[in-house]
Formats: sequence, C-alpha cells, structure tokens
Amino acid sequence: MQKIMKWASIALVVATLGACASSSPDVIQRGDAQRMAQVQDGVILSVRNVVVDGSQSGVGAAVGGVVGAIGGYGGSGVQREAQVLGVLAGVAGAAAGNALERLSTKEEAVEILVQLKGGDRRAIVQAKGGEQLAAGDAVIIVTTGGKVRVTKAPK
Repeated sequence: MQKIMKWASIALVVATLGACASSSPDVIQRGDAQRMAQVQDGVILSVRNVVVDGSQSGVGAAVGGVVGAIGGYGGSGVQREAQVLGVLAGVAGAAAGNALERLSTKEEAVEILVQLKGGDRRAIVQAKGGEQLAAGDAVIIVTTGGKVRVTKAPK
C-alpha cells in the first residue's frame, strides 16, 4: 500500500513539473530552430502586466484522485467504511490535484500593444522575459509556426 502511495505521489510531482514547460520569449522551442520566421517592425504603444491562468489538463485531478482513494481506502478496517472513505478521499484528492495543477501552471505575463509600420495595431500576450519592454520602444514581432513573440529591434 505504501509503495503504491509513493509511486502515485511521484507521478503527481512529475506531472506537475512537466506542465511547467517554458513559454518565455527568451526560450526558443526545438521545433522552431532552423525555420524561417516572419518579422514585422513596430513601436510599442503600451505594456501591462497580466496573469495567464493555469492549465487544467486533468492530470492533477486524476493523480490526486487515485492517491486520495488509495490513501482513504486503507484508513478503516471495516469494508463498507473503507469503501466510502476511499471514495470521499478520492474526490477530495481529485479537487486538490486539480487546484495544484492550476496553481503550478499559472504564469506572469505582459500584454504588449504594438503599432506596426503600416499603421495596423497588434496586441500580443507573452510570458515575462529578461528584456524590459516599454512604450516607445522600437520592436520586431517574430512569428514562427503560429507562435508570436515581441523583442526589441536591433539598433
């Protein structure tokens, strides 16, 4: 029983850490390397902080439910009580696992409003990176494989 709990707990941690894949504009995904990207010039009109809500893939709820059910089932010596306790603990574990997944994948980001050279405007939300962007900065918008990022224009 303890061995199962140990492995279920490890699975929850691995699933949670796996959901923490970077969306930083400073990190280029492997599939985007050696691909031609579309580049547009623009000027930042405004930058504001936003929070990207965490994901709910169901992994946290599934693992939490299993861990809770296993832990709850072993909590009573009486068969019927053990079953009821297992179900209740499974539901509580699923809720806790879902909340943990959502919290661990929440991300600080910025919404950047850009005026393109042709006059069009674009709003882009991206994770906060190492580069400080501010209104008036000349920037380039890089689009690769449907993903967009904003970075300062080279001087």
